[in-house]
Amino acid sequence: MFKNGWRKPSVVMASYLDRIGAGSVLADPEVMDFDWTPPELVGREMVQRELASKFATLSHPEGAGRAVITGPVGSGKTVLADTFCRDIQRHLSGKRNVRSVKVNCRNASTSMRVVQRILHLLDPGHPDRGLSMGELLLSLRRLLRREASHLIVVLDEVDHMLRRSGDDLLYQLLRIDEDQEGKGTMSLILISQEQVLDVLETAVISRMGATNHLRIKPYTVDGLEAIALQRAQLGLVTGTWTPEIIRLIAEKAGPSGDARKAIELLNAAVERCEFRQDGHNESHLIIEDIHEPTNAAIVTTGSNLEVIDDLPPHAMLVLLAMCRRLTNQESMTTGDVEQLYAVVSEEYEVKMKSHTTVWKYLKEFETRQLTVSRVATIGGGRGRTTHLSMPHFLPKDLGSRLEMMLKKHFR
Repeated sequence: MFKNGWRKPSVVMASYLDRIGAGSVLADPEVMDFDWTPPELVGREMVQRELASKFATLSHPEGAGRAVITGPVGSGKTVLADTFCRDIQRHLSGKRNVRSVKVNCRNASTSMRVVQRILHLLDPGHPDRGLSMGELLLSLRRLLRREASHLIVVLDEVDHMLRRSGDDLLYQLLRIDEDQEGKGTMSLILISQEQVLDVLETAVISRMGATNHLRIKPYTVDGLEAIALQRAQLGLVTGTWTPEIIRLIAEKAGPSGDARKAIELLNAAVERCEFRQDGHNESHLIIEDIHEPTNAAIVTTGSNLEVIDDLPPHAMLVLLAMCRRLTNQESMTTGDVEQLYAVVSEEYEVKMKSHTTVWKYLKEFETRQLTVSRVATIGGGRGRTTHLSMPHFLPKDLGSRLEMMLKKHFR
């Protein structure tokens, strides 16, 4: 016991740190890392096949490949190259010795640093200072010949190097077999957000091959769902999540088309779920977990929730009916909407609008990004039904504002 009754901290007092790492929801923290390479790439099957076609000759002793991968942030460019390099080495194991190195040109932004980094990854003991570019390239040639290996060089964010040093290094790497016995010692993959072919000299484009350009589009909601589902299956405790909550996360990330956004949302939901674990709360992800905490005062004083303020009164009633269901359920059908709208109309003592008008309201909600719809096949293939969800707003908060607004319309 110390002065003022203060006790010396004990091991017991550090119990608040118990949830760091794996917890009651999170089983494997590594899976939630942006840079984690999955055992199987999901959501990019078509692009994988297209990339593989650029390296069709790699199984031959003198075969090589070239590819330029471009696309927006979070479209899966880097993980596409990473999984390809890993998988092709396994696929050709016993047939050809294939190695790969990846250099991030944002960190190694000059051609000299790029070559030094390549050599260091291949041979950690290789001197990386005091050698000219010619000497470094000669060392690289000798190393590849000595090992009788084929090297796949991946230059990620290559635009950073091109802006500082130009494309001479690319030309040198593409000519690395000249004046040597044999050929096919190196393949090259360039990755960039930008269309880098526009800044390359004609001689480099000719050797890279303009047809070897792979343009990757942003992920669809289905692709983001596949990514989030894979991470949940491999990184979370069984029974702590549902396919419906994963779909809601994908729909929330959908406008960005960014895989990192979907992973971030899943990770944040897990953190919120872990945070509220006290033995009495739900030990699985719920709708509130995928939304940022909202200050209750904001609901009444104004925020992005103001997007509903100019809706017709009956549209507000329909939306309120949806909020009440979606507070505890990830999605609902259009049939559910009309049934609950009838209940809310009776509560406010007003006559319901027609089916056609309700349908127009639902389309307006989607236009304002209040809701998201998807059409799914009914079990047994007997028909199709529309499912509605609310990934961009917390239904409880939206419902509170609607009730406040409706008091003004139906006093």
